[in-house]
Amino acid sequence: MTETDDSDRLIQEVLSELGWDDDPKKVADKVKRLDQGLPAEDEFTAICSWLGKARLLHKLDQHQAPSSSRDLYQVPDLLAEFEHSGPVLIEVKSKTKQTLSFTPRYLDRLRAYAQLVKMPLLIAWKHHGIWVLFEIQHLTKAQTNFNITFGDAMKENLLGVLAGDVAYKIASGAGLRFRCKKEALVDREESEGTVTEQWKMRIDEVGFMISGGETADNLDPDVTTLFTTWDLSEQQSHSDTHIDLRFVAGTDDGMMFGHMALTHLLHWTLPQGEAINWRHAIRRDAVVSNMTNFRRALERALEQKVVHIILHQQPHTWPDFVPKPGGNPTPRSATKS
Repeated sequence: MTETDDSDRLIQEVLSELGWDDDPKKVADKVKRLDQGLPAEDEFTAICSWLGKARLLHKLDQHQAPSSSRDLYQVPDLLAEFEHSGPVLIEVKSKTKQTLSFTPRYLDRLRAYAQLVKMPLLIAWKHHGIWVLFEIQHLTKAQTNFNITFGDAMKENLLGVLAGDVAYKIASGAGLRFRCKKEALVDREESEGTVTEQWKMRIDEVGFMISGGETADNLDPDVTTLFTTWDLSEQQSHSDTHIDLRFVAGTDDGMMFGHMALTHLLHWTLPQGEAINWRHAIRRDAVVSNMTNFRRALERALEQKVVHIILHQQPHTWPDFVPKPGGNPTPRSATKS
């Protein structure tokens, strides 16, 4: 058991709930469910750790005493501190509906705890794979509950300001290329004017391309790893002796958030169909092993014309607990408009 392994805590928690003399198989099943039962909190913790501006994130023990305190206080999920903030409280939610809703009683209990410890209270919301982080004051009362739409939450998103999240775009034409030499024809079929061939091939050349499909040498390793975060399109060209394969970013591709890139990087190293274990990810010294520094990789990729643009989002309402930078930052682009 490693120093960062919390299996002992999980087992102790299960035993206290089930009873110390309970069936071992039931205990093991309960521990497994508990280990996998809070993926949203673990995922958000991993994202903030990886983006590079978090100083501390840890879960808050939500077993309260006396039991009557539950009528007054609701302990949030996480305590966090970022480079440009003091300690903050974060309640984590994963909901696919367009509106996130809190009952007045639940919200009052969260606020009461935040006021008790004198810390700002934030909501982290995962919506179809996209994370936003916003102050609780942006919830507004509907008929009964306090709600916020995903669009409004995105406008007030603090994930970039606090954790260092950005949006970026791989330059059109940038990607990977393989030049394959035809060794021997294995099979050839022709049907309704379409010819299908199978060849034994040998890869003669492997390389990378930057903006516009220009061949590039000596790209930084972390820059080339960024290609694994993108859905590249396949292109082929054939000659009598070779097949050229290219996997490139398109002109009409959208943007990618940094926190979504982490999911791509982790999936890249997993067997097909295996899910990410976020709890295990946050136990490791580095959340991912195939990229050393994401922010530095993006900056270098912009210089090397692999990334076309990097966007740093600012919220509509600047939070009181974060010093406001001078001026209005604008998107940095590798090309002139």
